[in-house]
Amino acid sequence: MGVINSRFRGKRRDGPTLPPGQYLTADFPVLATGATPRVVTDRWSFSITTPDGQGHRWTWPEFMALPQQKIVVDIHCVTRWSKLGTAWTGVSIDTLLDAAGADVGSVSHVMAHAYGGYTTNVPLADLVDGKAMIAHTFDGKPLHPEHGGPARLLVPHLYFWKSAKWVNELHLLTQDEPGFWEANGYHMYGDPWQEQRYA
Repeated sequence: MGVINSRFRGKRRDGPTLPPGQYLTADFPVLATGATPRVVTDRWSFSITTPDGQGHRWTWPEFMALPQQKIVVDIHCVTRWSKLGTAWTGVSIDTLLDAAGADVGSVSHVMAHAYGGYTTNVPLADLVDGKAMIAHTFDGKPLHPEHGGPARLLVPHLYFWKSAKWVNELHLLTQDEPGFWEANGYHMYGDPWQEQRYA
């Protein structure tokens, strides 16, 4: 497995380290909408599905054979905690879209689906050009189930509810749709620097 060490190309801000309304934590708080799915890697799969229902699916060995990337980023939860300098390893969304041969010409948004039924919407532009990955390793260790293991979406420049735990599909969309929290009053986009917590 080749690993690309890269400075993350998500949004960078000059000035304050923390977005407004956030507090710094050294812990990694665990928040979830329900029970933690226990997904073993020999039954895990991940898919990218196009708007017309076509798709590409990877098993765990196939996913782990893709080019890997290591990144260090800050993360910010809508519940107001921030954790700085977190280290992750995974596969960039750019790599997955290329490997799937996905035509994204008409795609504006993506709905992330997870084991357990959770969903969240993200603009395609916020997942490509080095901004997001499917992460399987945190701080040099396999991602713990409570934090979304075996793999989660990582979109660190948005509030962390957008980084869907236990992700198993990215469904490409031609228009925006609300996911779980968005349908329950959370902001459709979720920029922590703009405090886009709720609709």
